[in-house]
Amino acid sequence: MPTPHRVLLTGAAGGVGTFLRESLPGYGYSLRLSDIAPVPGAPEALAVDLQDRDAVREAVRGVDAVVHLGGLSLENTFDRILAANIEGAYNLYEAVREEGVGRVVLASSNHAIGFTPRPEHPEDRKQDLPIETPFRPDTFYGLSKCFGESLASLYADKYGVETVSIRIGSCFAVPANTRMLETWLSPADCARLVHAALTAPDVGHTVVFGTSANTRGWWDLAPARALGYEPQDDSEAFAESVVAEHGPLVPGTPEYRYLGGAFTTVQPEGFRPVSS
Repeated sequence: MPTPHRVLLTGAAGGVGTFLRESLPGYGYSLRLSDIAPVPGAPEALAVDLQDRDAVREAVRGVDAVVHLGGLSLENTFDRILAANIEGAYNLYEAVREEGVGRVVLASSNHAIGFTPRPEHPEDRKQDLPIETPFRPDTFYGLSKCFGESLASLYADKYGVETVSIRIGSCFAVPANTRMLETWLSPADCARLVHAALTAPDVGHTVVFGTSANTRGWWDLAPARALGYEPQDDSEAFAESVVAEHGPLVPGTPEYRYLGGAFTTVQPEGFRPVSS
């Protein structure tokens, strides 16, 4: 697929959006930014509420592809998740269909399968978790990502809108806790993966895991590599300091038992886990 020139980046004010709006221009992309919140240092960014179908369609008009990060990135009430992540994703895909945009890169999440048991023994974690692992969402947020992947599948089959859904692990500048040594996606590798997802040919609807080449990782990166993704970073560079600060994973805790970690205990109101 030819490299898209003009790309809409939704959720551009968020954490991952901030990384990508700084790195993607280096791959030759001209970015149109959108978010419901102001985007610092970007006077031409569009203020778009994903509930506003006309505004979403206007944001999509004239671009070659969309990188969709918009919506809530943590657990919340179902009504808020429904509006921002579920109805918002539908409005985005309808705009893409109506405007004839052929490629979307969708920010999915490991929390779509968050209640998948984490292998307790290191030897078992050497067998990479397949991308075909069934949905087991750990939150309303994770449930919205199941919907997003299914929506992308429908629009690929029915309307020819191609999507790469990336089940992002933990995209931070450095791993923030011990669990992230397994799930970390460096900002630079995130840009490499999004670039591969934008340019790989004939993806239909493809689902991939989004992590770096972590020594402690146990998710299968072969589908992502098949797109042309070559991760360069490894969380092991931070392991000594992270484990010294946070300690090893403790048997019986959510971080030890489940892929989704603390998200398997989070309630719709109140507690907001740091781990992603």
